[in-house]
Amino acid sequence: MEKNKNQSQTPLSPCTPSIRCIVKLGGAAVTCKNEFEMINEEILQKVSEQLRQAMIVSSEKPPGMDWSKRPGGSEICCNPEEFGDHSAMECSPFIVVHGAGSFGHFQASKSGVHKGPLNKPLVKGGFVATRISVTTLNLEIVRALAREGIPSIAISPFSCGWLTSERHISSADLSSVAKAIDSGFTPVLHGDAVLDEIQTDVYGVYDRPPAEPDAILLKEIAVADDGSWSVVKPKLQNSIELAVSAHDTTGGMKTKISEAAMIAKHGIDVYIVKAATSHSLRALNGDLRGSIPDDWLGTVVRSLR
Repeated sequence: MEKNKNQSQTPLSPCTPSIRCIVKLGGAAVTCKNEFEMINEEILQKVSEQLRQAMIVSSEKPPGMDWSKRPGGSEICCNPEEFGDHSAMECSPFIVVHGAGSFGHFQASKSGVHKGPLNKPLVKGGFVATRISVTTLNLEIVRALAREGIPSIAISPFSCGWLTSERHISSADLSSVAKAIDSGFTPVLHGDAVLDEIQTDVYGVYDRPPAEPDAILLKEIAVADDGSWSVVKPKLQNSIELAVSAHDTTGGMKTKISEAAMIAKHGIDVYIVKAATSHSLRALNGDLRGSIPDDWLGTVVRSLR
């Protein structure tokens, strides 16, 4: 989400451990884009495994933490004796954020919840329905991480009191995130997203809609101190067509690059990469801090400094 210059944001506590990585899971990657409220179980499991490998140093898988019955299942996996003084439970401080994919779009588009106002009964009902949908997905992602032994905790921006002004964040209280990290948990935040024909599960950012045959993967985007950005790899001769679908309430890929640029200008590299691939694992492991290898598929947004 885009942050405006007047944004009020509660900083993380000075005692909060340094965040090693903030991982954004694209909604189109962890859900089945064309199937209503359908999770891509295979991709989600692979992503969760890769996060465990990146976060937990021990080669031994820690005990699972999802002790609830799964839909369609009959067994509950809970063995307290597995825990003890389990050193494999110590993990690096990560924050996970995910999109909505095939969750939330139907409810938001039917009710016009992204347009408001909330005093309209349909909009208010759609607001509730959209939150039910996106928090349902959030719970399933938290559970998938927990089954890998990651101490994941769901944190909802709405419940934390985040506010927007003309669809830009005006207040973002991060105290719950900081407290979770201080306590050794992995916060899992989520946002509302809509289905979009351009925002498919691809390797990174392209110079045009990726479905077009001549689309070129933009491997490196450089950001100046003022937040402006330009493509440095590969060198392009033509202009970039970052189209935005009329029903995309999140602003499309151009907005996402601008948001990534606002992070990158502070010296923090941002990687946009296809989930559950060797390319995403290399990004998670910090293997791309220097020059970008030719065999890596993804987009890195980083400062010119």
